[in-house]
Amino acid sequence: MRSCSASWRCRSASSASQWRMSAGRSSSTWCSPAGCGRTGTSTAARPPSSPAGPGSRANPSPQLPRTRRNEMRRLLTLCCLILALPPAPAAAAATCLRGVNISGAEFGTVPGRYGFDYLYPPASTIGRFAGLGLTTMRLPIRWERLQPALRQPLDPEELARLEATVSAATQAGMRTVIDLHNYAYYGKARIGTEMVTAEAFADVWRRLAQHFRGDASVVFGLMNEPHDIPADRWLIAANAAIAAIREVGARQLVLVPGSGWTGAHSWTADLPTGNNAAVMLGTVDPGNNVAYEVHQYLDADYSGTHAECSRGADALQAVERLTGWLAQNGRRAFLGEIGAPGNRGCPERLAAVLRHVNANPQQWVGWTAWAAGDLWAPDYPLRLDPAGATAPVVAAIQAAARAKPSCEP
Repeated sequence: MRSCSASWRCRSASSASQWRMSAGRSSSTWCSPAGCGRTGTSTAARPPSSPAGPGSRANPSPQLPRTRRNEMRRLLTLCCLILALPPAPAAAAATCLRGVNISGAEFGTVPGRYGFDYLYPPASTIGRFAGLGLTTMRLPIRWERLQPALRQPLDPEELARLEATVSAATQAGMRTVIDLHNYAYYGKARIGTEMVTAEAFADVWRRLAQHFRGDASVVFGLMNEPHDIPADRWLIAANAAIAAIREVGARQLVLVPGSGWTGAHSWTADLPTGNNAAVMLGTVDPGNNVAYEVHQYLDADYSGTHAECSRGADALQAVERLTGWLAQNGRRAFLGEIGAPGNRGCPERLAAVLRHVNANPQQWVGWTAWAAGDLWAPDYPLRLDPAGATAPVVAAIQAAARAKPSCEP
C-alpha cells in the first residue's frame, strides 16, 4: 500500500510474546553399490551391510558382467544424488493462498523501538485470523532492520522475531509470505543505483532463502510496490534475487512485482517506468515457480488511501483483463493487496474481485487482503477488525477464504 497519514499508521503498543521455531528433523542418506536410502524413514531399505537378523548370513549374489555392473553403479549414483536433495515444498502449499496482510513489523523509523515503534504480529493476532478460515499471512518487514548493513549477515535478533512469527503462523495453520516492504529502496537509496546494486538485493534474498529453504509454509515476496524504478532495471534486480534464491536450494514460490506500484489496473499500460506486461515477461526462474504480484484497491485513484470504493466495478474489470493476459501468456499472479472500508456497497465490491480470483486458479495463486495489525490506529478506514467498522469487509473475506473451489489439499 502507498504511504498513508502517520495518524492512521501507528500508535503505542506493549511488547508481545513471540514463539520460537523448533528445529526441524534432519535425515541422512546412505549409499552402497546395492542401493540408497534415508535414515529415519520407514520405507528405506536396510543398508546391505546390516545383518538380516540374529545368526543370519547373506547369500552370495551371482557375478554380473562388467558393463552391467557399471550401468548399475551409474544408476545408483544418480539415485543417491536425487535422495540427497532437500525435499521440495508441496505444490499445493503454494498455489491456493487466501489470507490477510498483518502489518506492524514494517512500521516506524529505522531502527525504532521494538514493541513501540514496530511490532511483529503476536500469536494471538495470527490465531484470530486463522480462526476465520484464512490460510495465509502476508508479513511486511523492513529490509534495513533485517540487514542493518548491505551484504552483511542478517541481524540475529530481528531474524529470530521473523522466525518466531513464521512459526506461530505455521502452528495456526497459515502460510507466510515474507514481504520486503521497502518500495525498492534501502534507506534513501534505490535499488539499481551505485549504493544499492542488484547484487546487494540478491544478497539479502540469498540469506533469507538459505534460512527458510526447508520450510514449505514460506513464500518469498521479493519487494513491496517498486514505484519509481524503471521496469527494465527492476527486472535485472528481480532476476538476480530469484537466481540467488534458487542457488541455495530453495524451491518455494517467489512473488515478483512490477514497477509503477504494480497495479493490476496498470499492468499493461505504458507508464513512466515502463510497461510491466512487456518488460516483466523477461522474468527468469530456474525453479519454474514464480507468480507476478499485483495490488488493486477500489478507491478513486486505486491507491487505497481514500475511505471509499467508487471504482470497485473498474477494479473488477482490471483484474478480469489481467486474468486474460495471464492466460494468454501462460503466467500466474498473486493479488497481494486489496482493501476497502466498511462503507455501504464496499464489502460487496471487494467480494466480487475475490470471487473472480478464486474462480481462476490456473491464473491466480491467491490473494491477501489489506490490512490487519495491532499498531493501526482505530480510525484507519482499511483496518480489518472483526468487531469494528470493517466487520462486513472481514465477513466478505472470510466467505471468500472458505468458498469453492476449496484450498484444502
